[in-house]
Amino acid sequence: MGDEEGYVYEPGVNEGATPEEREFDWRGWTLVATVVFAFIVSPAVILLQPPDLLPFSVAYLVLPLAPAVLLGIVAVWTAVRS
Repeated sequence: MGDEEGYVYEPGVNEGATPEEREFDWRGWTLVATVVFAFIVSPAVILLQPPDLLPFSVAYLVLPLAPAVLLGIVAVWTAVRS
């Protein structure tokens, strides 16, 4: 009894990404820049220039949220590679 709808490996047929598609291009560098911004620049700015308009506890919870959301958006955009 054969399963004709299942996966069958065919030698010599490569349906994966080509090496050109897996290269570290400008999307990768955009992700690296966003990671540096989210993990180094943003916390340094918050430490060196404490916020004045928000209460201390709220500021330290809300201000890191913007770089985190930006990092998530850029990571998904980089992974999709449409």
